[in-house]
Formats: sequence, C-alpha cells, structure tokens
Amino acid sequence: MTIAYFLFWACLGLIIYTYIGYGMLVWLLLKAGVGTASRTDRQRFEPDVTLLIAAYNEKEWIAEKVANCRELDYPENKLRIMFVSDGSTDGTPDILRSYPGITVLHEPQRGGKTAALNRAMDFIETPLVIFTDANTMLNSDAVRNMVRHYNDPSVGCVAGEKRIRQSEKDAASGAGEGMYWKYESFLKKNDSRLWSAVGAAGELFSIRTELFEKLESDTLLDDFMISLRIAARGYRVIYEPDAYAIEAPSAGLQEEMKRKIRICAGGIQSVIRLRQLLNPFRHPLLWFEYVSRRVLRWTLTPLALAGLLVVNILLVNEHLFFQLFLGAQLMFYLMALAGWIVEQRKIRFKLLFIPLYFSMMNIAVFIGCYRYMTGRQSAMWEKARRAGN
Repeated sequence: MTIAYFLFWACLGLIIYTYIGYGMLVWLLLKAGVGTASRTDRQRFEPDVTLLIAAYNEKEWIAEKVANCRELDYPENKLRIMFVSDGSTDGTPDILRSYPGITVLHEPQRGGKTAALNRAMDFIETPLVIFTDANTMLNSDAVRNMVRHYNDPSVGCVAGEKRIRQSEKDAASGAGEGMYWKYESFLKKNDSRLWSAVGAAGELFSIRTELFEKLESDTLLDDFMISLRIAARGYRVIYEPDAYAIEAPSAGLQEEMKRKIRICAGGIQSVIRLRQLLNPFRHPLLWFEYVSRRVLRWTLTPLALAGLLVVNILLVNEHLFFQLFLGAQLMFYLMALAGWIVEQRKIRFKLLFIPLYFSMMNIAVFIGCYRYMTGRQSAMWEKARRAGN
C-alpha cells in the first residue's frame, strides 16, 4: 500500500497544482515583486496595421463583421482590412468584394485555415498584423490598446481577451465556457505580468509581421503555434484585456465537446512540435509557465484524475478519509453526469455546469490524444455551430 499512498498524494498534488496551485503561486510571486514591468505607456502610437480575418462560409456574419471593423478607433489610412476566404461555397467572397476598401483573398480550393493564413501572410506589408475571426466582434479600442505594447522591443505578440456573450438562458456549454474563459483571463493576465502569456486565442491576437514563421500544413492550433514560436525566440507575449473579442457560445454540449476535442488534439501536436520549450535552461520563466499552464493540462493531469479515482478505490478500506474522499469524487462525477442529462432535456441548473464542463475538458484530452495519434484529426476543422446561428 506504500506505492498506493504515494500515487494518491502525487495525483492529488498534481491536480491541485495544475488547476489552483499554479495560479496562486504566480499571484504570490507578483505580490512579492517578482515579474517583468511593462515598458509601455498609453501615448499615441499608430503604426500601420493589417487586420487579417479568416472567413470560411461566414456569410451570416459578414455584414456585422465589416461594420465592426469600420467602427474601430484607429486612423483609417493606417488600418488595412484583409479577408482570406479560401474554399468558401456560400458566397462569402462575393459579399466581401461588394465592400470598398477591403482586400479579399480567395481560392476555390479549401486547404484549411492554416494554409489560408500562410498564403495571406505573403500579402501583408504592414509591420504589425492582427488576427481575428469573422464571427467575433471587437471593442472599438482593441487595435489601439494592442499596438501600444509594440513600443517595447521585447514584445513580439499581443494577445487579446476572448469573451463569451452570456445570458440567463445559456446552456451548460455557454455558461461553462464563459466561466472557463474568465478564469483563463485571470491566469493569462498574471502570466503576462510575470513574463509572458502562454499562447494566444485565435479570436484576437497580433504579432510583429517579421516574426511570423510559416506553419506546417497540418497544424491544428495555428494561434498557439504562432505565438509560442515567437515566445521561443525570446520575445514576450503580452496579454491585453482591454482589447477583446466577443463571440456567442457553442450551440450545445455536442458542439462544445467537438471543439474541445480538436483543441486537445492540437495541444498534443503542439507539445511535440514545441519540445524545445521543455528545456528549462533556455528560457526558465517561460518554461515554468508553459509546463504548468499547458503541458500538464494536456498530458499528465488528466491521467492523474483517472489515476486518483482508481487508487482511491484501492485505499478505500485503509482510513475514513479515503472513504469520504472517494464519496466526494463520485459525487462530483455524478453531478457532471446529471448536468449532461438535464442539459439534454433543456433544463438549466447552473450548480452542475462546473463539474460538467471540467469533466468534458478532461475527457476531451483522451479523445483528442487518440485522434491525433491515430491520424484521425484533420487540419481542416469542421466549424462548430454557435448559439444563434
């Protein structure tokens, strides 16, 4: 039983560290004065910028997206708007061409988002490029709040904040997704203050154009790979919560699970391709953040969750503590199962959203890993439906 005891506490410790402990540790380090102070200010800094928008079959969003781009608070002569819409079959390119002042890149063959971005970057002539999606809307100050950070030569990428449009009628997927991104935003903000945010969300992020490295055609997480390869070269990824993209939540649990599986498959791929970041001696702070925030979540921690349940069962007769702890674990997963059941019946019970969403995220890691390792995850993702469309 000595090994079982060790495994129990090792698994529990890893889980607590990954989801709670790391965030608390970074917060304490910042309170103690550890961290990299920003060398930027809010003076007017207005370099030429290209807003690059990937749009595959997005005709229902185009009018709203173009209007949103026109409302951005940035000099019109310094902001170029470019859409890349390879493979669209719903008329998206034709709709876009009807708007003046917009560059439209289109090829009839669909090669996936990664191929489209690789191709589009050859047309970028501005020193900065901002990536965003067609179905996300930006706040009016988003561009200005992002580009000011490039006054600092150590900054190579600026990540905006992703916000989920929420309402009281949200399904479990929407409420869970919203709570998840609020916590993620807290962690990203502290990571950025310590040294660098660990990745960027494709809904809104920017880079120095000269730092872009063409991606492998089968890349699953283009946003993560672009930003982390820049960080691996010694540049910082700054998190800017005052530049945000708002999008609707997934249309339901099935759609959100499909999206999570794709992300987890891409996470495994990214860990393999970014293996140079596993060396703690090249960039120690980045290594600490990357392993704690990403690698553990995509590899060891989901295994620890499964292992904790198995080992707890083996130890259940050893002490009252293990009996109570097993009961708590079973209750948590039963709440997740109940959340799934009531969601299928269109019943909103928010108490069950957190255990359900947490369980979904970790189950998605196993499925995503299997799909990536067996070559069943295509780089040309099927679009996940969003609420309202």
